[in-house]
Amino acid sequence: MAQTSGTFSSYDAVGNREALMDRIFMLAREETPLLSNVRQGKATAKNEEWQVDSLAAAATNAQVEGDEFAYTQPASTTRVGNRLQISRKTAVVTRTQNQVNKAGRDSEMSYQIMKRTKELRRDMEYDLNANNTAVAGNDTTAAELGGWPAWLTTNVSRGSGGANGGFTGGFATAATDGTQRAFTETLLKAVHKAAWDSGGRPRIAMMGSAQKQVFSTFTGLAANRVNQSASGQATIIAASDVYVGDFGKLTTVLNPFMRTREVLLLDTEMMEVRYLQKPKIVDVAPNGDAEKKAIITEYTLAVLNEAAHGVVADLT
Repeated sequence: MAQTSGTFSSYDAVGNREALMDRIFMLAREETPLLSNVRQGKATAKNEEWQVDSLAAAATNAQVEGDEFAYTQPASTTRVGNRLQISRKTAVVTRTQNQVNKAGRDSEMSYQIMKRTKELRRDMEYDLNANNTAVAGNDTTAAELGGWPAWLTTNVSRGSGGANGGFTGGFATAATDGTQRAFTETLLKAVHKAAWDSGGRPRIAMMGSAQKQVFSTFTGLAANRVNQSASGQATIIAASDVYVGDFGKLTTVLNPFMRTREVLLLDTEMMEVRYLQKPKIVDVAPNGDAEKKAIITEYTLAVLNEAAHGVVADLT
């Protein structure tokens, strides 16, 4: 039916009030799994260093009674380190925008600082998980930390043509990507075993969403049972959040900021994020009719012993 002639409708009106909800709906991944799962420490130098060592292989040790002592010079410790990196986010808001009535927030600057703080943590998580060569930096070049995939050389599974990076020449050096292949339970077990044989105790298998879907299909998950009560009643682990393998439990942790081609096994006791300055909000002097702030942090990643961790790399 047609509208009655002379009808005055909302399309003709001037002055109808808007209906704008007093909320802002933000959709973004905010979790930072590596930052949240490893220890935090204090950095004191631009190149944060530490030492790694290992014990001699176990062997038969039977000695003749009354024998003279023999001495063997032990191996020296290995000195390694990672460069500190400065990361920051900035916000500038005009005086006018701070004063006018707004929907969804009272203070524009407070809202922008909240957003920038979350973005900064996402950037940090991305850099910590990057296969990145460390950079010393200078007056015109920013220093960069070496992400943990660049450190791993002992317990690794790589595709054809892939090569380790590792700590060499004073820097963590990025690994060379190889030919991609499917993620399998066999590959996971091999790296888990290698980490255990090296003395590591990885408890977390960190991966992106694509590899998590593959991981959930592993047949070994449904066959494993653990006793969870004093009565000895067994519970079948049907979900893939915890994988019970020959060398201990692996808790799967989804990480949206790591490379999808890698699954990383993490021993949380052997990794640390060290801060020269934790994220801090600083006021910036204005040079116009606006308020300025910055969130700044300076930090690095200490892979305390790379042989405690592992990587299944070059995955489709």
